[in-house]
Order: sequence, then C-alpha cells, then structure tokens
Amino acid sequence: MNSIVSNIRSIRERMEKACAKSGRDPNEVRLLLATKTVGPENIKIAFQAGETLIGENKVQEIKEKADSLMNIPHEKHFIGHLQTNKIKDILKYNVSCVQSLDRLDLAQKLHQRLLFEQKTMNVFIQVNTSAEKSKFGIGPQDAVALARQVAKLDTLRIRGLMTIGIFSAETGKLRECFKLLKNIRQEIIRENIPNVEMQELSMGMSGDLEIAIEEGATIVRVGTAIFGKRIYPDSYYWNEQQ
Repeated sequence: MNSIVSNIRSIRERMEKACAKSGRDPNEVRLLLATKTVGPENIKIAFQAGETLIGENKVQEIKEKADSLMNIPHEKHFIGHLQTNKIKDILKYNVSCVQSLDRLDLAQKLHQRLLFEQKTMNVFIQVNTSAEKSKFGIGPQDAVALARQVAKLDTLRIRGLMTIGIFSAETGKLRECFKLLKNIRQEIIRENIPNVEMQELSMGMSGDLEIAIEEGATIVRVGTAIFGKRIYPDSYYWNEQQ
C-alpha cells in the first residue's frame, strides 16, 4: 500500500517538474492510471490517495473489476485496441471515453450502438506516430480525414488525439512522435471541423512522461511506475485478442 502511494507522489512530482520546466500549469495535465493486470484492491489504494482516472486495455478486465469498483466515484477510459464485438460491454460498464478510435468501421458501429442506447461518448483518435507495425492507430497522413468522417457521427464527440511513443531509448525519436501528434492536432484545429474539439493530447507513459509534457500532453498514462512491473510484455496488451 505504502509503495503505491509513494509511487503516485513521485509521479506527481515528476509531472510538476516537467510542467515547471516547460512553463505549463500542472493543472493542465491529468494523470491516468494504466490499470492493466492491476487488481481492484491496488486500484482502491490509488483512489484513496486521491486519483480518479483509470484506463483499461482489455474489456475482460473491465468486467472482472466492475463489481469491486462500482461504488467508488471514478472515471474510466478505454485505451486498448477495441474490437467491434466488445462495444456493447464498453457501454455497459460505464467507460466514458475511448482513447483508441483508429478506424471508421469501429466508429460507425460504436455510433449505431450509442444511437440504440440513446447515449453519447467522448473519443480520441489514436495515431500511430512511430510507424511501427506492432502498434495500432491510424497513419498520421490519414488522421485529419478520419476526424472529418467521425465528426459526422453525432453520438461521438472527438475530444483529442492519443499516441504511444516509439519503444526506443533515444529521446529524440520519442520527442518526434509527440511533436507529430501535436502538429496533427494543430492541423485539425485549422480545419475547424464541426463537432470536433482538440482539447486533449494523451501521450507519454512511465518512462517518457517528461518529454510528453514538454511537447504538450494533457493526459499521461502511467502504470508500471505506480503499480510495479507486469508479468507480460507490453506487446501482449496491444494485440487483437481481447
């Protein structure tokens, strides 16, 4: 318990220092707890420490933790690759935002289900800024066109963009990924597309959150540095199988 609380404190300090370095208000950057493989009891410890925003990669995990967390006020985002046959579950378990919208057919099927349930949902468009084949996300060159198409679906409220930086120790390559996402955001803003707000840039994780904040992140997604190393490699969480 103490390690989770002290880890959160450490991450918060890192975020504040990064904001100070880049002349940003720390209130502009939210901490999302990436809770893949993290049990409800450890998530509750983070809630008790004042955190309220979590992100899950797998629909099955959302189901398994739902009963334990349902009575604690919090916000839940979906940050993994979403298969269309899992859309119903996403809505059932009160996910407020899908950060990983990366294709039109997913948007259309999500829209149809939201119409049926008379709901709306916030979404981010996921962009593959590193051009790695192992990663999901729309290609940077197609992101503006996808935003235009999704904007026509009035149950979906585009609120920003998400990316996963390149898996590299070279900070220059990481920074280029984050700069690219920021540039795409500016391009979409210039287009002035109805039903599109570019408020959010979800980028940066445990190892690179400082660079992401310097480049304009409004949400950083941190799991390992708070809850400890997971038993599976990151690649396990980004595959098709939910």
